[in-house]
Amino acid sequence: MPVASACLISLTASQRHWLKKMAYGHKTPYQARMRAQIVLHAARGRSHARIARQTGLHLDTVRKWRGRFAEDGMPGLADRRHPGRLPSFTALQAAQVKALACQLPAEAGAPLSRWSCPELAREAMARGIAPSVSASTVRRWLDQDALKPWQHRSWIFITGPGFRLRAAPCAGPVRPHLERHPARRGRVRHQSG
Repeated sequence: MPVASACLISLTASQRHWLKKMAYGHKTPYQARMRAQIVLHAARGRSHARIARQTGLHLDTVRKWRGRFAEDGMPGLADRRHPGRLPSFTALQAAQVKALACQLPAEAGAPLSRWSCPELAREAMARGIAPSVSASTVRRWLDQDALKPWQHRSWIFITGPGFRLRAAPCAGPVRPHLERHPARRGRVRHQSG
């Protein structure tokens, strides 16, 4: 396979000025500095191999940045955006799992007092919300909204059936410590002196 010949680089005065500032600036990030040095060496007519030796970079790196500058000029020295992997789940699926986490397990027919992430993942798959979802994904979704259904008892929710009946023993007079200890009501502390 034939080796591609080096692209000829010619710089304008303003390009040369900016590249020198980038190549020798103390606050310039390392990658930008090295890219600018590659282009400056290429503008002097040096080969890929010679530039690689002088900068200490790999030959492929020199070839890449010299080619990008030849194609796109100064904007070619910037990093290209990498879109990354497409999301596996839709926002609607995440919202449905979050809504499920806010329901009582008994409403879903689960014999649980509270939800755990593995149980929520199993229930989401059983309901057809997602064909496959892991407990760690469910935990990440719940963390986004600070939902922690495994830390709450189901009767804490005021909208739950029978809340008032279960909460009645807990609710007492406003000052229950005075009711339990009537001797403390009139007691005054005396200072010794």
